[in-house]
Amino acid sequence: MPGAATFLSSADVSVRAARAGDVPAIAAVQARAWRAAYAGLLDPGTLEGLTPDALTGPWRAAVTRPPSARHAVLVAVADDLVVGFAAVAPSEDADAAAGDGEVVALAVDPAHQRAGHGSRLLAAATDHLRVAGLRTVAAWTPAGDGPRRAFLTAAGLRADGATRAYQGLDLTEVRYSATLDGPRDGARGGA
Repeated sequence: MPGAATFLSSADVSVRAARAGDVPAIAAVQARAWRAAYAGLLDPGTLEGLTPDALTGPWRAAVTRPPSARHAVLVAVADDLVVGFAAVAPSEDADAAAGDGEVVALAVDPAHQRAGHGSRLLAAATDHLRVAGLRTVAAWTPAGDGPRRAFLTAAGLRADGATRAYQGLDLTEVRYSATLDGPRDGARGGA
């Protein structure tokens, strides 16, 4: 079509299971993404503690020694570069039923956002939970994180009324949830 711009990406993008060698990149992505997203929501001291070195140990355990087959860490890659990650597990919420799953963390490097990596990660995360026999998915997000809330809503998750304080900090999180085959309304527990 004459005059139409053609946008092509030369990057080979995909989502795969994380490998032990991905751990430093996962920690670095989390540090950059959380510092950018939560600069106005978390106090500076908490943000300063979000360093790749501080985050590497927990990620190494999650990637190399997951507690069950229902737990997984997935990475989004562009060519061979890890640009995002998602961690999934059975829900540990007090009101969770046996079939409830959770996206425990999902982050995309700020330099690679708005390229579809978050959507691919969320799709792969929900696929993993579904294959693992879970019927619902939930994700917690800070109440003040408008972009993440919009992302979850666009993906079909809805605020289900649950809130919590984030790790004892003065930050309220809101839970978004859905059945793995469509939006979920109301309280958690039954699908």
